[in-house]
Amino acid sequence: MNKIAFIGTGNMGGAIVRAVCKTIDPQKVYISNRSHNKAEDLAEECSCRVCYDNLTAAKGADFIFLGVKPWQIIDVIREIDAVLTGREVIVSMAAGVPGYAMAEALPKGNAVIRILPNTPSAIGEGLVLIAPHDNAEESMVRELEEILAGCGMLGRTDEEHAEAGMTVGGCTPAFTYIFIEALADGGVRAGLKRSDAMLWAAQAVAGAAKMVIESGEHPGALKDAVCSPKGATMEGIKTLEMNAFRGGVMEAVVVAAKRSAGLA
Repeated sequence: MNKIAFIGTGNMGGAIVRAVCKTIDPQKVYISNRSHNKAEDLAEECSCRVCYDNLTAAKGADFIFLGVKPWQIIDVIREIDAVLTGREVIVSMAAGVPGYAMAEALPKGNAVIRILPNTPSAIGEGLVLIAPHDNAEESMVRELEEILAGCGMLGRTDEEHAEAGMTVGGCTPAFTYIFIEALADGGVRAGLKRSDAMLWAAQAVAGAAKMVIESGEHPGALKDAVCSPKGATMEGIKTLEMNAFRGGVMEAVVVAAKRSAGLA
């Protein structure tokens, strides 16, 4: 692999750049962004190379990551087509833009792979779902998985389930941050210092998530193990249920998935 290009290095694109530069030679990573200063700062942080236009970034790249807004994807593809040869793999992070739409905009027949990442990828604790289009070969997907290995957990999905995966993986950090903040607010109401409440709530959430992954047990069973008869936890759960906690979370995922599908 000689060159990897990133066009668009906002919150999500920047997170992936940070992870990738920890696992491969950052001098093979070329980035471009509408804000040159932002690209320069990221390049200095990660020791990768900055480009001042998308054509320079894309030219000669093996993989081209598109981290722009969904409604900008097709325009960027048409812009860089002048330097494409057909062998480059186009990797899109955009919600709502199906693989076939990008493939149709690539007259030279470039392979297309969608990825559905989240921002914790920047610290190696993320989730990246990979949804290959029909024209992407298995060897390309495996090479992409090697590039993204530093992001955290990798999974595969298909076009039918891409937006739901985007929501559960990509939106959940934001939902969780609100939950952690609410837990800390409750701790402050109960008398804790703000700094202690925030740290302890975050660690408790992180530990609970790790228990689900490493134990393989159903979250309901793990919840039951914490709930003693007439205990404090059960009282708290009753209050959450009375306030439609689970129903609210489920509805948030469904409406976010619908919104994701319509972003383009």
